[in-house]
Amino acid sequence: MNSDYHIPVLLKESLEGLDIKSDGVYVDLTFGGGGHSREILKRLTSGKLVGFDQDEDAEANVPKDDKFIFVRHNFRYYKNFLRYLGFDKVDGILADLGVSSHEFDVAERGFSFRFDGDLDMRMNQSSDFTAADVLNQYAVEDLFRIFKLYGEVKNPGRLVKLIDEYRKSNKITTIQQFKEVIAPCVPKFKDHKYLAQVFQALRIEVNQEMEVLREMLMQASDVLKPDGRLVVITYHSLEDRLVKNYIRDGKFEGGASKDFFGNIQTPLEAVNRKLIIPSDEEIERNGRARSAKLRIAKPKSH
Repeated sequence: MNSDYHIPVLLKESLEGLDIKSDGVYVDLTFGGGGHSREILKRLTSGKLVGFDQDEDAEANVPKDDKFIFVRHNFRYYKNFLRYLGFDKVDGILADLGVSSHEFDVAERGFSFRFDGDLDMRMNQSSDFTAADVLNQYAVEDLFRIFKLYGEVKNPGRLVKLIDEYRKSNKITTIQQFKEVIAPCVPKFKDHKYLAQVFQALRIEVNQEMEVLREMLMQASDVLKPDGRLVVITYHSLEDRLVKNYIRDGKFEGGASKDFFGNIQTPLEAVNRKLIIPSDEEIERNGRARSAKLRIAKPKSH
């Protein structure tokens, strides 16, 4: 693995969470640099590992190993792909959400405000919908919604007004141009945090990350064996809230589903009662681990 590509976060904890059997079938929904996958493969003898990634750059990291099957697709349809490959049920599913360090560090991918480049942000480079399309084409109310909801930006109204005024006579196409357009509403001394929130909101929208996460969680109980494990690593509160609510309530918002007798109807149940977060040592080694949270679930026995 190219260690510059992406240092795997919570590696030991996620492998423990998967409770790997040497002859089991496992799924790494977010292959990326292959860090988690390589460690899973080390623990398999006759087992199989299926790795998903829609980013063509990730394909260069695929290990030469007969136990590994690579699927270059978005994981939102993983249940269908697994059936097609002949796996009705699997022993474990790992999803390390968020963006790989590689995607952040390649300027022309447009994920980071540290560089200039096109406002791209596509994880799937064969898609033709970019961050520039969001900024130039979305209605004002839709822009307001994504910056407030996905970026948790404190002044979405002012931000959207600046974008809307500018785009009446110009197209917004580059990162530097966009930063200049919104500069009047970026708080002094908190510019990094603010721009991170704005870029996060655009990235989530471009890649439909929340919809994909919902679909992934809803398929897990169909795909997992009765004693199988789902391990999810999230990097911001929006993702973590969806995962936590779904494991606890079987729904994404609005309280638990209950049957006629008042019993909570959930397809999954938590394995770890206490949230798992990186150690101080790991955060020191890998700053991107700072906001990581890990949750483990298994199918609920009814």
